[in-house]
Amino acid sequence: MMRMSDFSLYLITDRHQAGGRMLAEVVREALEGGVRAVQLREKDLSGAELYRLARELRRLTSDFDARLIINERPDIALAAGADGVHLGAGSLPVAVVRQLLGRKMTIGYSAHAVDEALRAEADGADFVTFSPVYLTPSKAAYGAPCGVKKLADAVRALEIPVIALGGISETNITEALSADIQGIAVISAILAAADPRFAAASLLEKIEEHAQYS
Repeated sequence: MMRMSDFSLYLITDRHQAGGRMLAEVVREALEGGVRAVQLREKDLSGAELYRLARELRRLTSDFDARLIINERPDIALAAGADGVHLGAGSLPVAVVRQLLGRKMTIGYSAHAVDEALRAEADGADFVTFSPVYLTPSKAAYGAPCGVKKLADAVRALEIPVIALGGISETNITEALSADIQGIAVISAILAAADPRFAAASLLEKIEEHAQYS
């Protein structure tokens, strides 16, 4: 079962935002900065390519005692020895994946509304990412940002952990944390940073500061 503390800063991959650097190297720097949960989300790769990258990141995350979650592919998660899968509206249903994986693996779900998050919880998800909190190109298809108020509504409605996603950076992370979420998920804030190690450490410092004073 997952340690929710590992997901206080949840890194979601997009190698196209790494500025030409190898994804594994950027992930390593993020892990050195304190990240302890990584979601491999590279939708344009073939199954074979995704498996090879998953195996590489599994070895890397294991070196840091960090969690590895695979986006939408329970088969790749099982084959690579990952810790779980992250699903969405276009994936296999949460309940079906729970039947396939049992309770031994973590299931996250990408929700964009409270009712959707509640369905995922009822079907057996362990946590949800709720997005987009702020404007971000990666979530533009899901409409206008939900803002902190709807994020807080989701936290109050669900019993499982809620992780905020979408346009979160050092400039707005404190506002997002005010919704009493259990974690922050980021892509570009770390992957596109000139120094991913420093970026991860800075975000974690703000998360820890908020936890101390809340």
